Amino acid sequence: MDRLERISIKGYRRLHSVDVELRPLTVMIGANGAGKTSLLEVFALLAASAAGRLQAKISDLGGISDILTRRKPDTIDTSSLEIGVRMALEEYGSVNYEISLVLEGQTYRISHEVLEDVQKTEQSVPYLFLEPTQAKIWNGEEFTVISSNRFNEPMISEVRRTFPLQDRIREHLASIGFYGPIDVSSKSPVRLPQQVRPATLPGQNGEDLVSYLHYLRENYPDRLEAVEESLAVAFPDFERLGFPSVAAGTLSLTWKDKNFTRPFYMHQLSEGTLRFLWLVALLQSPELPAITLIDEPEVSLHPELLQLLVGLLREASERAQIVVATQSDRLIRFLEPEEVLVLDSVEGYTTMHWADTMDIEHWLAEYSLDEVWRMGRIGGRA
Repeated sequence: MDRLERISIKGYRRLHSVDVELRPLTVMIGANGAGKTSLLEVFALLAASAAGRLQAKISDLGGISDILTRRKPDTIDTSSLEIGVRMALEEYGSVNYEISLVLEGQTYRISHEVLEDVQKTEQSVPYLFLEPTQAKIWNGEEFTVISSNRFNEPMISEVRRTFPLQDRIREHLASIGFYGPIDVSSKSPVRLPQQVRPATLPGQNGEDLVSYLHYLRENYPDRLEAVEESLAVAFPDFERLGFPSVAAGTLSLTWKDKNFTRPFYMHQLSEGTLRFLWLVALLQSPELPAITLIDEPEVSLHPELLQLLVGLLREASERAQIVVATQSDRLIRFLEPEEVLVLDSVEGYTTMHWADTMDIEHWLAEYSLDEVWRMGRIGGRA
């Protein structure tokens, strides 16, 4: 499985200078303002960059001036942003991809972009290299020189099948999926009947949950069975999901409880039940994004569901790379130190370290990991 091995960031909000290993399951903990959201945003920038939507994404985030690291007293202004990732690719080995933006007035230009082997030698040539006046792409035999005056979208977003390695990097980064707590208000999409349409994921806000689960029933019945088995573990009275038609091409979703003759419809379920159903459905998807970001999955969930959620996250991390941001000590209780990335704010800037790099074995002999965290033995506290 292709995966990200490291990410380095210089100049993004509180992420003044960080370089951290990424693991199959990375669960970030830290106080408010420690930089968890900023790291998720950098991943979103990478996805937009690979898809050719970097300029639009930076605008959504407030503009280039707003996302650059703010100046501290007695220091110079930060006027550039650098992002680098090391990726391990099946068949190709490890490669580095780097991109740098520099501030120019109210906008920016891409000043540097390179894709190359990690184990580069004097004879090695970069697979992609952006110079001040031209871009070069290596096809395995020779460079293709692409002259361009537009340097606000990365060259990696423009490669296609004629450059297999570069295209593979582009697809991997562009597929990054971000999922935050879904809206479960009374008129939210997840509570309403939905038009049946092709859907391989439940949607960022549950807008495709019904179509997606129906798709599983028709194409991956074992996956739907796994969803229902997880629900039965979490809710012992749960029996099955149903898909009644409410109009031509429109289905609803029902929840059958063993204690009642009539099923419950989505608008009748609690917030926690809906959110857990959506999370289980997402993590069971055969089309789970290769890099899946989940922000605060614990929202509205009963503490007893968190151990099951951690098991689902671990199982999903065997098929995709999972990055989670949380503030829940109860969720941390069920994790291993090698799954927990601790974020701290030191003089306003973010630092990161893995919990298993701390000397905490003697503490874990007597306390659970969440208790060690609350005691301040691994950082990540206000």
